[in-house]
Amino acid sequence: MRRDSMSKLMMKKQEILDAFYFRHATKEYDANKKISEEDFHLILEAGRLSPSSYGLEPWKFLIVQSPEFRERLAKIASGAEVKLKGASHFIIILARVDMRYDSEYIINHMKTIRKMPDNMIEMVLKGFKEFQETKWKMLDNERTLFDWASKQTYIALANMMTAAAQMGIDSTPIEGFHFDDVHALLESEGLLENGTYKPSVMAAFGYRKEDPQRPKTRKTLNEIVQWI
Repeated sequence: MRRDSMSKLMMKKQEILDAFYFRHATKEYDANKKISEEDFHLILEAGRLSPSSYGLEPWKFLIVQSPEFRERLAKIASGAEVKLKGASHFIIILARVDMRYDSEYIINHMKTIRKMPDNMIEMVLKGFKEFQETKWKMLDNERTLFDWASKQTYIALANMMTAAAQMGIDSTPIEGFHFDDVHALLESEGLLENGTYKPSVMAAFGYRKEDPQRPKTRKTLNEIVQWI
């Protein structure tokens, strides 16, 4: 590898590490600082381009910018209350509930989005059935299928947060909300597409009001990595 290419690679590696050291779960956001349309579009693209099991993209991103809706949400999402007041952008990530191997959504997704021929779809669905039915035993109840779909949304969430950090934009993942109440609110506004989706996780994006008071702390690699 040429010296200039090696230098660029080293710089890129350091930029990636710097972004992870920069990122922290921001507690309070500066309401006067807004993410540009271009930068937030990139964050959403990072979510859209994220991997998902079987490439099925079982998610939808609700961008909550209405002050009135934020106020209503804050009353039933204690973990988001402070963030909703100052965050430039706020996302509720929904997960699909119709993720059974033979659902209309999955078959249509394979045909129209992944452009698979019918014979390939038949083969993939056979393996997918075994994956859900035997290997992971997902078909026992609806909650198991939803939890599996919800896991996929966290991949998109992580990629959006990492993309934001690389641009110097703060973020906060949020699970501190009353599921039934948030579900009822979104359903009352027709945002769950007649039961197709349920809320999975939330995230705030913006610019920190002040720097963290404590340095980032993590276990060492030796404590969490085992080579076998």
